Amino acid sequence: MTHPEHPATPSTGELALEDRASLRRVAGLSTELTDVTEVEYRQLRLERVVLVGVWTEGSAADADASLTELAALAETAGSEVLEGLIQRRDKPDPSTYIGSGKAQELREIVLATGADTVICDGELSPAQLNSLEKVVKVKVIDRTALILDIFAQHATSREGKAQVSLAQMEYMLPRLRGWGESMSRQAGGRAGGAGGGVGTRGPGETKIETDRRRIRERMAKLRREIRDMKKIRDTQRSRRLSSDAASVAIVGYTNAGKSSLLNALTGAGVLVENALFATLEPTTRRGEFDDGRPFVLTDTVGFVRHLPTQLVEAFRSTLEEVVDADLLVHVVDGSDDHPLAQINAVRQVVNDVVAEYDIAPPPELLVVNKIDAATDLGLATLRRALPDAVFVSAHTGDGLDRLRARMAEMIPPTDATVDVTIPYDRGELVARVHAEGRVDATEHTADGTRIKARVPMALAANLSEFATF
Repeated sequence: MTHPEHPATPSTGELALEDRASLRRVAGLSTELTDVTEVEYRQLRLERVVLVGVWTEGSAADADASLTELAALAETAGSEVLEGLIQRRDKPDPSTYIGSGKAQELREIVLATGADTVICDGELSPAQLNSLEKVVKVKVIDRTALILDIFAQHATSREGKAQVSLAQMEYMLPRLRGWGESMSRQAGGRAGGAGGGVGTRGPGETKIETDRRRIRERMAKLRREIRDMKKIRDTQRSRRLSSDAASVAIVGYTNAGKSSLLNALTGAGVLVENALFATLEPTTRRGEFDDGRPFVLTDTVGFVRHLPTQLVEAFRSTLEEVVDADLLVHVVDGSDDHPLAQINAVRQVVNDVVAEYDIAPPPELLVVNKIDAATDLGLATLRRALPDAVFVSAHTGDGLDRLRARMAEMIPPTDATVDVTIPYDRGELVARVHAEGRVDATEHTADGTRIKARVPMALAANLSEFATF
């Protein structure tokens, strides 16, 4: 087995980290239209931002935690958070999200701080975005657009980029608006009559309709590409499932330390970064339990509260890794202020994905990570709340042996080691051992063929009468 202290090649992880650090902002929500100058396509320039949230339920601490998470998301996207504002309401205002009075107050804060963007902690309708922008007079985006922008920056594989593009377009389609009357309306029907003038006769197609049609065509093309790439992923997954290695999927909240745990358990060298959504492409690495049984460990995309539905839909093929797993290792950040809320958010997404396949979710092993960074009081609270969890630090290696042992316990062996002497007149059993098992040694003796091998449990039961003592 590869031990974590053995340095992995600087290869992929370090190079990816270098590339990540040198990323420059690109069009966050580009629609690849021929003439983008006439269409508001919300290219995100998140430099100096003010956050605003609506507190509708839960405690004040919950509302603060939600805005703190939004600040972390905004910083991951490359912005500087200047101010945060929470409005207490029964429900968001249907017009401006926070109400006209708070919108004016927000305008004053924007002027005082010199902010160029307002980020709202929720998914806003196109009308709400438009109305709030008119009051605050700077660009307004919502939480969904922000997460999509982070995903766009972090996607590196062809499949990841295609999935993010699809999610962006699904989000953007209802929010596409044109500038000026010529964009939104064109003479049609009776326009062939007097006064229409050259170029206005006939039914025609408005500019915005053209743009929507182009986006839909692009979305259909992306769906086809993702479907083709899914076939390759399915082939790889079926090959893994047909092997004798147990399948373990690591799930958890974003930045809980899933990639660090994968590296610590398998000695892999995948990218580890203290940033939200650093991992978008699932990474699979091989490891071994103490008894020599192999397993494959798959690192999945991190979840977050209110993960946009467009992303869950687009990343469905990636999330399917969870469905086929023999065990889910659910990683929790022990140093976080609200770890239990993170656990619920992850379980909700996992249950949504599994429900579509009408199967029971795989068994779950809770792993509280980052215990080296957590407070004693926080850990004591978690030990009471999560009595079955394993407490580890992927950074220091503390608790990893206990974790490996628990994983081995929760994945019962599907095969057994046998040492048998099969009589020469039972050649069909020798053939089955070679066909279904992994033969380690063969010896021809006076009594028959002596074989040491790992074979499936059912075959081991059939061979028990020939055991060599």
